[in-house]
Amino acid sequence: MELYALRSLHLPALDVGGPDFLTRYDGRLTSEDPFAETADDMSFYLHADGTFLKLDQDGRITVTDFIREHTGIGTDVTFAGANTHFQMWQPERFEEHRATVRARLAARRQMAGGVALPPQGGAE
Repeated sequence: MELYALRSLHLPALDVGGPDFLTRYDGRLTSEDPFAETADDMSFYLHADGTFLKLDQDGRITVTDFIREHTGIGTDVTFAGANTHFQMWQPERFEEHRATVRARLAARRQMAGGVALPPQGGAE
């Protein structure tokens, strides 16, 4: 199994997926004007700022400097599903981000006239 990782552009997490993950991004790149700066930037991001992850014989991801430097991951890691891929997080940073996202969504729901989401610990 091959896994490809990109450093999230806006979060201290890695976006990780199989071969189709990289293929989807490459497909998006082919729709760009090859002479435009955007195409150069996307190509650099995909191919020079990403990497195939190293797996041990049991299929576990080897935590390398590439992972540690962007995420702060040490000995523990949180894996989170993210639609067509998954993310790797340092656990405390993940919990902070989860709380921020839940608060943001609860505020949007209230502004839209809906009912607020229950607190993180569950329903009261």
